[in-house]
Amino acid sequence: MHPAQEQFAALNKANLEAATRFAGVALGGAERLLEIQLKAAKDVLSDSVESVKTLSTVKDLQQFAEVKDSVTQPAFEKAADYVKSIYEVTSETQAEFGKLIEEQMAGFNRQFVVALDKFAESAPAGSEAGISALKTAIAGGSAAYENLSKAAKQFNETARSNLEAAAKRAAPVAKKAKK
Repeated sequence: MHPAQEQFAALNKANLEAATRFAGVALGGAERLLEIQLKAAKDVLSDSVESVKTLSTVKDLQQFAEVKDSVTQPAFEKAADYVKSIYEVTSETQAEFGKLIEEQMAGFNRQFVVALDKFAESAPAGSEAGISALKTAIAGGSAAYENLSKAAKQFNETARSNLEAAAKRAAPVAKKAKK
């Protein structure tokens, strides 16, 4: 087989493997989200039936106030857990995508630098500055991507912390409201 054909076949194989890995991550995340949503739907149905049963036994307003609180507090806590679970799955899936993209970028950069080095061996005299500039641009692009990736991770951690803090602050407020 001709070297160019071998390189093309290797490139196609690598792209197919990368696409398969991306699809696997996407499907895994979707599957986890569906499981969470199905569980939440089952819980809501079950809790609703129990709430209706409980509320149907109420005979006066004082008893209604007591029962209302026992019904709403668990629902609020389950809703907060649901949101947290969805956030965790999406964050983990996004992180997996980020790792795959970083691997692809690193591989591309390595291949490009190798190709530049091969080109430099047969390049005309005086082209060293242009090749060096291309390598510097690749390094700069990689550094910029790493900085963006770090910023996205920090944003993700801040959002997670804020979500957890909001859930912790809201639980006592809901408990106060029932008193």
